[in-house]
Amino acid sequence: MAFLERFVSGTLGLTKFPPYLSTFYWSFLGFLLIHQVIAPYFSSKYFPVAFAGKNRAARNNWSIHVVSQVHVVIIVPYALWVILNEKPDRGAERAFGWDENVGYVHAIACGYFLWDTLDAIINFIDPGFVAHGIACFAIYTMSYKPFVAYYGLRCLLWETSTFFLNNHWFLDKTNRTGSRLQLINGFFLLTSFLFVRIIYGGSISLQFFFTLLEVRHEIPLAYLLIYGLGNIVLQGLNWFWFYKMIQSLRKRFGTSGERTKLIGEDQVATGPADGHAAENGNSS
Repeated sequence: MAFLERFVSGTLGLTKFPPYLSTFYWSFLGFLLIHQVIAPYFSSKYFPVAFAGKNRAARNNWSIHVVSQVHVVIIVPYALWVILNEKPDRGAERAFGWDENVGYVHAIACGYFLWDTLDAIINFIDPGFVAHGIACFAIYTMSYKPFVAYYGLRCLLWETSTFFLNNHWFLDKTNRTGSRLQLINGFFLLTSFLFVRIIYGGSISLQFFFTLLEVRHEIPLAYLLIYGLGNIVLQGLNWFWFYKMIQSLRKRFGTSGERTKLIGEDQVATGPADGHAAENGNSS
């Protein structure tokens, strides 16, 4: 353990990471346990048709969404609590500042993104899934240098919409496509996506861009390019997936023939999104 702490802090330069390594380990193992044991066990018991009656790829896809949902219900309230309890001067140093509570939140997120990356590699579907997992894992581990941890914490609030996105996916798979429940969930999905990712997310992205400009002479050019371009791409994807979700919901509440077709779909969808699980649910 001591050797690993020295390697993480000294060699990798993640000076703030050692105190949070145990949280990181338990986070990864916890999400792995849910994926491999807990989700399959209870899903087989309570959803014998939607889960147990499907092939291996479909069952794995279901378990991925379960893990994603667990991550959401942990990380969003925790991140929000940390934000609401920050010191008044926390926003004064957004590039290189640090908050001990942020370390625990990011450690949980890192454990999730490590699990996400390994699953995307082992159950390979699309290189985009692998790239997304690696990018998210790298960005959140790099926050322990420390670097832009202020913004990393706030970006985790974007996961709010993922909760409703996963609900939407589960309703499809349990033969509730086009139901009143899915309509209500769809309203909250679009509303949360609009306010959390488009409006709030757009504001955070703009602030993040100006912060990068302010410290551009203090960071490597690679950091400036990766974080700057990544910021633009993520916001572009948010707008793209917002449009795609509107289209998807319109199909769900179209003709009965369309609804029947959608209920029967059980392929693992592909495309860029927010997390491997969310990607399989038509959006990021």
